[in-house]
Amino acid sequence: MKVAFIGTHGVGKTTLCYELAAALKREGVHVDIVKEVARLSPLPINQKTSLEAQTWIFLTQMAEEIRSGSQHDVLVCDRSVLDNYAYMMLASGRQLPIERFMHHWMKSYDLLFKVPFSGQLAADGVRDTDAFFAQAVDQLVDRLLEERSLPHERLEPGARSTWIERVKQVVLNHPKGQKRLI
Repeated sequence: MKVAFIGTHGVGKTTLCYELAAALKREGVHVDIVKEVARLSPLPINQKTSLEAQTWIFLTQMAEEIRSGSQHDVLVCDRSVLDNYAYMMLASGRQLPIERFMHHWMKSYDLLFKVPFSGQLAADGVRDTDAFFAQAVDQLVDRLLEERSLPHERLEPGARSTWIERVKQVVLNHPKGQKRLI
């Protein structure tokens, strides 16, 4: 089973990944987190990124999902290739061959959770704190979800305290989630 948290940076995806992984481990599930690969990029990210940098991030995301998926029952991904493509598209415009491949790869996720942008960003020393940039990424993620009619769960803005319970409920009630717990 592969679950991804999607949305712009600084909205709580990483925290949700760790909370979900911990909850699944308590249930005896063999789970791993695919961390945000942009933080490992040898090339500039955020507003100074390039097509080359975003291609590295896009391909590294897939490689990490393949690596981890070969060793674990459940993957919890801090981002999806759709997010990575949104940053690429914002920096360099549409890249149709990559976009087609992104759409194909999106079928490999069993569940997507769209984490809303609140307008507030916490500085973490890596990601951009420009709210206009973050909002542009968030809107592009929403646009790509809509254009491709990708099924996803939207977490409610302003209801942060209830997100992990909702996520756990959806994951554990998913047919693949139920198989892992039997």
